[in-house]
Amino acid sequence: MSITRALISVSDKEGLLPFAKALAEQGVEIISTGGTSKALQEAGIPVTGISEVTGFPEIMDGRVKTLHPMIHGGLLAVRDNESHRNQMEENGIKPIDLVVVNLYPFKQTIAKENVAFSDAIENIDIGGPSMLRSAAKNHAYVTVVVDPKDYGLVLEELQQHQAVSEETRRRLAAKTFRHTAAYDALIAEYLTQQVEEEHPETYTVTFEKKQDLRYGENPHQKAAFYSKPLGAVLSVASAQQLHGKELSYNNINDADAALAIVKEFTDPAVVAVKHMNPCGVGTGRNVFEAFSRAYEADPVSIFGGIIASNVEIDKETAEKMSSIFLEIVIAPSFSEEALAVLTQKKNIRLLIVPFEKSGVIGKKITTIAGGMLVQDEDAFGLEEANVTVPTKREPTEKEWADLKLAWKVVKHVKSNAIVLARDEMTVGVGAGQMNRVGAAKIAIEQAGELAQGSALGSDAFFPMDDTVEAAAKAGVTAIIQPGGSVRDEDSIKKADEYGIAMVFTGVRHFKH
Repeated sequence: MSITRALISVSDKEGLLPFAKALAEQGVEIISTGGTSKALQEAGIPVTGISEVTGFPEIMDGRVKTLHPMIHGGLLAVRDNESHRNQMEENGIKPIDLVVVNLYPFKQTIAKENVAFSDAIENIDIGGPSMLRSAAKNHAYVTVVVDPKDYGLVLEELQQHQAVSEETRRRLAAKTFRHTAAYDALIAEYLTQQVEEEHPETYTVTFEKKQDLRYGENPHQKAAFYSKPLGAVLSVASAQQLHGKELSYNNINDADAALAIVKEFTDPAVVAVKHMNPCGVGTGRNVFEAFSRAYEADPVSIFGGIIASNVEIDKETAEKMSSIFLEIVIAPSFSEEALAVLTQKKNIRLLIVPFEKSGVIGKKITTIAGGMLVQDEDAFGLEEANVTVPTKREPTEKEWADLKLAWKVVKHVKSNAIVLARDEMTVGVGAGQMNRVGAAKIAIEQAGELAQGSALGSDAFFPMDDTVEAAAKAGVTAIIQPGGSVRDEDSIKKADEYGIAMVFTGVRHFKH
């Protein structure tokens, strides 16, 4: 379709003036509103005000200006329909061939700290989405542009063919409906949060593409990475990459798992993750101690792993890290000396995330075939639990420290899950087993001699006393678990038999 008349009304004025100037030079009449009209006039580009077209002033602080038959008739008319053409002629309506609109900055408004509700409401665009939807519906005759990145495409086709192709119009229409749907989804989410609706009758969310990925979990699967607008700041989606090749699908999943664990800690902590499970977690007085313990926890599995630290990486730690192959290192910052060391390795990815901005508890969305599941993130900590000690012996101060470490980690291990910890590090991790004693045996075998004097954390209760028996024979001296089994008394008696201190939290941490 050729373009003789265009309506331009944009909040984002990136690339606007060169685009409008090129249209004007091709003899296109430009209609515009408010700030856009003023910007065009100041640039010396001929423009017709919206009120000149409608014969009606912009009123109510600009809330009503384009909602008029002279505009929407020009957008929605089916040009091949004789009745539509006659009605246009009878009412003095001229066709509009191109609509260039982007919307009020609602996302930017609600991103502001302590934004007033009234300000958010005022930045809900009404006329803009209406024009976009009209133009996109009638894309057989109208070209619609919502993204400045598409200005060049439209100009190129106009200059080469004096028209915009049907294929391009259709693609731009689809993009427009995605744009307005995302805009409405963000508004719906904001208002739903304001009225504290927990699980609404429809659940509408939107995500923005960050990048195409080379492939998904496996090379034969196509994949892309999307981020949630105004999502958690402490996340892989918001991370800044300082060095290394592009993140892969599996990298992103593992990095997310590592961050989820390390943000449990306030003292210096380092987490190593492989295939969504922690293979080593260490804490210490500084990052070097923490990383050394995370490494010692499982020096085999850490190879090719993802590392997350909640404190800056220094030179000493970087030098130790550089001696092994690591896929990713995530931290709040890297010292200049650490960067000089790590960037010598071409492929290692270095990411920074702002740990001081953890954000609010969000929703976790899991897709299934034909639907999805939504739940709160598991942010329940030990300090919130109703902790009891049902055994004869209470944990010692050292055992309490080990129990707390095991408890923080086990909630992030695939169920059924068992974690052994001692001396500020994990020493055994049993993940994803079909029975609990099986997970315990894996953790105990991994720990070897380090199981002696360790503490055991379980993500769920013991259905029978066999896990306590296995732990006792390995030398475990303290256990933390939710409790709540009909056979809790069997586990308590078994713990007392071996002199094990056992803690009940009343809180389960399944992770499927």
